[in-house]
Amino acid sequence: MKKTNKLVLSVLACLVLMYSCKDSFLDVPVTGQLDKNILAGRLGLDGALLAVYSQVNGRSNRMASPSNWVWGSIRGADANKGTDPGDFSTINPVQRYAALPTGDVINDKWAGNYEGVARANSVLRLLKTADADVTEDFIASIRAQAKFLRAHFYFELLRGYKNVPYVDENIDYGSGIEAVKNDQDIYPMIVKDMKAAVDSLPETQSQVGRVNKTAAKAYLAKIYMWRSDYANALPLLNDVITNGKTSNNKKLALLAKFPDIFKASNDNNEEVIWAYQSAANTGSVNNANPEFDLNWPYNTGADGPGNCCSFFQPTFESANWYRTSAGLPLLDGSFRTTGQIVTDMGKESGDAFTPDSGPLDPRIDHTIGRRGIPYLDWQDFPGKAWIRNQPNAGPYETKKFVYYKSDKGSLQDNSSWTPGYTAINFPIIRLADVLLMAAECEIEIGTPMKARDYVNMIRSRAANSFLKRADGTNAANYVISLYADTWVKDDEARSKVRFERQLELHSEGHRFYDLVRWGIAASELNKFIAYEAPKYGLGALNGASFDAGVDELLPIPQSQLDLLNVTEQVVKQNPGY
Repeated sequence: MKKTNKLVLSVLACLVLMYSCKDSFLDVPVTGQLDKNILAGRLGLDGALLAVYSQVNGRSNRMASPSNWVWGSIRGADANKGTDPGDFSTINPVQRYAALPTGDVINDKWAGNYEGVARANSVLRLLKTADADVTEDFIASIRAQAKFLRAHFYFELLRGYKNVPYVDENIDYGSGIEAVKNDQDIYPMIVKDMKAAVDSLPETQSQVGRVNKTAAKAYLAKIYMWRSDYANALPLLNDVITNGKTSNNKKLALLAKFPDIFKASNDNNEEVIWAYQSAANTGSVNNANPEFDLNWPYNTGADGPGNCCSFFQPTFESANWYRTSAGLPLLDGSFRTTGQIVTDMGKESGDAFTPDSGPLDPRIDHTIGRRGIPYLDWQDFPGKAWIRNQPNAGPYETKKFVYYKSDKGSLQDNSSWTPGYTAINFPIIRLADVLLMAAECEIEIGTPMKARDYVNMIRSRAANSFLKRADGTNAANYVISLYADTWVKDDEARSKVRFERQLELHSEGHRFYDLVRWGIAASELNKFIAYEAPKYGLGALNGASFDAGVDELLPIPQSQLDLLNVTEQVVKQNPGY
């Protein structure tokens, strides 16, 4: 009894002392929380960096991914949104060049890329408190990778919104971040970060998905191209073409066959300079390619891939880009008026259909699913049976980044609501892109015949890529030639390079940004709308128009303005919104 009384008195005394002095005993550390002391070692720093890499594909936020299938391809005339009008309807005004600041997709792109910036900044802050036994070489490597990735996220924001707040590792929550305005040009900071990556990254990496010196040089050149800085871009591009290596130590080279670039079984090939990595059957589809889960043929059952949802359907215009005359593209725009590819708009899959017999660039049938043409190794594309709403979005389906029947269960994941999660990596920069950027530069500095050489390298590979049927015959009338004329520094040479980019890089997220940096977005996209819109009646492009000086940029998300402009205007809306 005495022992009990003494214990009670002791506890009461402790409680009295704690209450009378301070209430810190109420501060209980959060369990499962990482702090800078835990992350300051080698494993912690590398783990924090991997979290930055993991944000590159958006982490279930498909609008934040560098594939830019909405921002670069749909806005660039490669494809329609597809599917039913009411499905993911906030993309509809984006496709009509009438983006709304209140649209959830507008905020998704902003938030997803700023999440990447925040993660990169966190790594750079952690490096300041690295443990004493972490080597300088290791710190330099982590810093260079983090700066590369931060430059990437900010470049996406620059191209999307232009006027965005710039926050680095020296500003954090509670230390002024809420007061950062969007009134400065962030381009110099992006260049500075990528130059630092060029200087410090190694030639190769122990893990293939990590960026290396070649990737940094190629990306820095891409950044320079955004401002038409050909003099600074070309030496970097030449170095990449001549000496470039993949991070897994392969000499850069064009693959022999165009479709092999996009096969999961051929990931991290010698053409890919930087790709985000994907893996199937790991226990989480977030490790797979998570952003194309909607962009598959519809209602295929066991006889086709994906089975949902017929988003991202190629346009009539983009299919007709592949029409050729004497094996060369129709640069004069006559693909819109003559020799158009026969379509089965409005027809059922079983209805009579006359296949197109006109001469075509073979890349069409590795890029666009067309009725009667083999769809990878599945079957001949059946047409309307695999399309959710043909009157709304047309008779074609996407084909790049689709898994093969032979990939089922190994390079494709069946653990979620759709089998559309795959191990297919997405190439953010590949050698063909670099060659065509170099061709642009060569024209502008006065050596256009070198530009012709680069374009012909791309076309030679295309000429080696005819799609064959099971019996060995060509799937269509493929006719493609090399350029044999003399090129000079003029608009015709520029048009040849630009057209080659739209053929080679279709549905890889480049087209809209190319049109903007060339200063021809309004003229080209209004021509596209005039040609395309009537084919759908009251469909996807009804009421569309492109306003120069406004539609090159997205609006700053209204939700961000509401958060940041509570007491004063910190962030201003883009012009025209």
